[in-house]
Amino acid sequence: MERVKWGVLGTAGIARWATIPGMKKAEHCELYAVAGRKIEKAQAYARGFGFEKAYGSYDELLADPAVQAVYVPLPNDLHKPWVIKALQAGKHVLCEKPLALNADEVRDMFAAAKENGVILMEAYAYLHSPYVESLVNDVKSGIIGDVDFIDTAFVTQGYTEDFRLHREFGGGAMYDLGCYCTTMILSLIDSEVSSVRASAEFTDLGVDMLTTALLHFTNGARASFTVGMNLGVGTNSRFDRLYIHGSKGAIRSDVEYNQEGTLRYEIRTAEGRTEREVFVPQNYSLEIEQLNRCILEGETPHITEAFSVTNAELIDRVLREIGY
Repeated sequence: MERVKWGVLGTAGIARWATIPGMKKAEHCELYAVAGRKIEKAQAYARGFGFEKAYGSYDELLADPAVQAVYVPLPNDLHKPWVIKALQAGKHVLCEKPLALNADEVRDMFAAAKENGVILMEAYAYLHSPYVESLVNDVKSGIIGDVDFIDTAFVTQGYTEDFRLHREFGGGAMYDLGCYCTTMILSLIDSEVSSVRASAEFTDLGVDMLTTALLHFTNGARASFTVGMNLGVGTNSRFDRLYIHGSKGAIRSDVEYNQEGTLRYEIRTAEGRTEREVFVPQNYSLEIEQLNRCILEGETPHITEAFSVTNAELIDRVLREIGY
């Protein structure tokens, strides 16, 4: 198969430590161009990672006819304008989560993709993981019966000067971390959300640093989650939790979101305990490979438009509940 020529729109940290290393490992991927607000930084990325070209503006990269696909790791408030510009330039787009600041923006972005005949996919690398696939398959198999309750948490710390601390950039725990929990829950419960209750702890700058939510579904299932950016002080530790309760048993996993390597979770039923062991390569390479197959072979994006819209609608409801 041919290779897809990728451009990276920005020099964000997640591009440096996660996605670009994933691109280097991914099949059918060519690191072609990178753009930054300063040409010097783009050139440093090009030298360090092996991009063929470096641009000092995003518009220059989008004007390059050789670029086939663009990865967008910009701050949340810049996702919609630059994604739509990229789509209108005829580029396929992988955009970091959350795709936009609300569901209406998400709909506008997918409408632009359709109008221009290109693919848009939201970047939830962890959802491409064989570990998550195994979890979902076990739940769908009925091994723990009908899911009636899920609880999950993702709490971090160590934020200082960061766009995630500013409301005007779409900062806060719900946008940055809550989207992991909502997508996990929506992947495991096949039902519409009927009600949302949530509360949050805010900073003086108006962003939520700790948010807790309770969801009810039309099929009777419930889910709760807690996300935060203020676990503690002075360390880099984090807290991750996933518990799935069903009518015949439960699944427990304390694996970090986006983890790689040999990962394990436990299934408990009346017959006893079973430990699943799943090997996971770098998730970011998996999402790049999947979008490459969509471009080259017509495969359907793993993160669909319908899923992204549903998730954005849920995030909107939580944000309204907490007064963001």
